[in-house]
Amino acid sequence: MDQIKTGALIRQLRLDSGMTQKQLAEAICVSDKAVSKWECGNGCPDVSLLAELSAVFGTDVQTLLSGGINKNESEKGNMKKLKFYVCKECGNIITATSEAAVTCCGNKLTALEPVKAEGADMLRTEDLGGEWFISSDHEMKKEHYISFAAYVTDSSAMIFKQYPEWNLQITLPYYRSGRLVWYCTKHGFFYQDIRRDSGTGK
Repeated sequence: MDQIKTGALIRQLRLDSGMTQKQLAEAICVSDKAVSKWECGNGCPDVSLLAELSAVFGTDVQTLLSGGINKNESEKGNMKKLKFYVCKECGNIITATSEAAVTCCGNKLTALEPVKAEGADMLRTEDLGGEWFISSDHEMKKEHYISFAAYVTDSSAMIFKQYPEWNLQITLPYYRSGRLVWYCTKHGFFYQDIRRDSGTGK
């Protein structure tokens, strides 16, 4: 293990995940000074911590040992750039991990561009101590409703189809951080980030 390369990779993965050194330290039960030491190349994580570190970052132990991310690994861990397409004719939801030509019902679809939710537009997020509970008072009528919501992390995505007359209520596994995205039939595509330390949308 090259401690300088591994330290630089840990720093890169931590920043890409939107974590502070303290948050990473708490996630794997070490001190923030230890994380700082690794990132400066003045030491390496104990071998017993590599599995936990790889789980936190959504990568694998071999990547941490090599101190580099190859092209395939980079693409695998980049699910937050997942593209969403919605057919206004049938309501079909299509996703792609990179640029794609998507058609449905004879129409060419354009990837939705998410807008950061602010204030009343944000979904409510609650930390239930093992799960996220997501809810909203958004209008849910045939002419105006949230047609789907999704939760995206670095390495995974979960999509929840919604229907008129439903109240939006979703329970999610407890990841350290991720991005909520949702599509309103009237106002478009929104996102907000949630993190384990606060339990609130960012």
